[in-house]
Amino acid sequence: MSGNRIIAALLSALLLVGLAFPLPAAEQRPNVILILADDLGYGDLGCYGHPKFKTPNLDRMAAEGARLTQFNTPAPFCAPTRASLMTGRYPFRCGMTANPAPDGGPIADATALPASEITLAQLFKQAGYATGMVGKWHLGHKTPAQMPTGRGFDEYLGILYSNDMRPVQLMDGTNVTEYPLVQATLTRRYTERAVGFIERNKAKPFFLYFAETMPHKPLATTEKFYKQSGAGLYGDVIADLDASVGEVLAKVKALGLDERTLIVFTSDNGPWFGGSTGGLRGMKGSTYEGGFRVPCLARWSGKIPAGHVSHAPAVMMDLFATALKAANLAPPAGRVIDGRDILPLFTSAAPSPHEAIFGHQGPLLASVRDARWKLHAQPPRDPFLNLNRPGQRWTDPRGPDGVTILAPYEQHQPSEHPGLRTGDAPAAMQLFDLQTDPGEQKDVAAQYPEVVARLKALYDETSRHIPAPPGGTGKSKATR
Repeated sequence: MSGNRIIAALLSALLLVGLAFPLPAAEQRPNVILILADDLGYGDLGCYGHPKFKTPNLDRMAAEGARLTQFNTPAPFCAPTRASLMTGRYPFRCGMTANPAPDGGPIADATALPASEITLAQLFKQAGYATGMVGKWHLGHKTPAQMPTGRGFDEYLGILYSNDMRPVQLMDGTNVTEYPLVQATLTRRYTERAVGFIERNKAKPFFLYFAETMPHKPLATTEKFYKQSGAGLYGDVIADLDASVGEVLAKVKALGLDERTLIVFTSDNGPWFGGSTGGLRGMKGSTYEGGFRVPCLARWSGKIPAGHVSHAPAVMMDLFATALKAANLAPPAGRVIDGRDILPLFTSAAPSPHEAIFGHQGPLLASVRDARWKLHAQPPRDPFLNLNRPGQRWTDPRGPDGVTILAPYEQHQPSEHPGLRTGDAPAAMQLFDLQTDPGEQKDVAAQYPEVVARLKALYDETSRHIPAPPGGTGKSKATR
């Protein structure tokens, strides 16, 4: 046999071996699925200690993967946190410190993630990934360029803002497909679309951002779950949410994608009435821990050890950096990326990659914390406390009306505040020891002046980069 024929025979043999024995999963580009619940509290899941809400699928995800106990959002409201997830940057840095709202006046209606920001979807798309989004966007709704398909997603099904902001329209791409929207079936339809996206892209790498609408108010679920949990409407909705995540997990397993798919589940901020902060003070909108701390679970078969728990502080922007690291993609150049890769937290006893984590209230920073201490540089707040007026039923101006917002009438009331309402009265420069006092009950600033000074210096240094408000005289500008 001539030399050329020998080479040809060897190449043919190698080709046949390659077809019979494909590259191991570890050498294939991994998929990434980020599942973001809306207003899910730190204590709303069974694996975080809720005594009544049943979450078997999420509990199993924790048992099969990792659970973080000190995962934070950078803001206690929806849009700023979502902007940070998509850009890896604090809200003040990515220009998104308020919620867009079509019914909130001209400024809120026009609010959107700046076009100069680079999203996680754009980075994955540039790398050849299929990119899909299902659920709540809340980063701009006025023009197609501001919508998910204008910011890197190949396809989109969902509501462009919160499900209590009128008009509540279901969008497919940039087209309205349903109005008024029957919210009881929303979680089911979202789940079908998410599972369908996974099925359609099983043979190539994909990035799926599944931003569940629930348990944001108004709460709604199908007859399969309605009044079945024994834990009120909130418990019914949590059961539906849990089943939704379970279907995604099951589809990934059924397609044999477990060993090359990183799945992360978390929430955008603390809970609304009817939920649980797991013993933390405050709730959604609050700068106490109940507003910032949320569940975070991660599963990646063969990479993340089963039943792992980390108590190291992390923040939402870290998921941006972690997703890119998992896919071996570089972060965008020419800008500050605040997120850090936390795969070590999901897999080991690694310490937090952050010296400190900051909490927003509107355009300003309100708090700074490390692994033990939390300093409220601004007076802490729990703005929804005053809605509770014993003996009176609160009427939500954005509640179901049976015409423009279709959902059950029996929404939870302010008397069902999800967090602690006790403790020292709020004041600036309060310090709490989160290890011994996670409910932020006792201010210990006077006992630890050196801790106050250290955290305040970190707060001042970061605040120096916050841009002055329009018309202001401040000289500092956000670092690009």
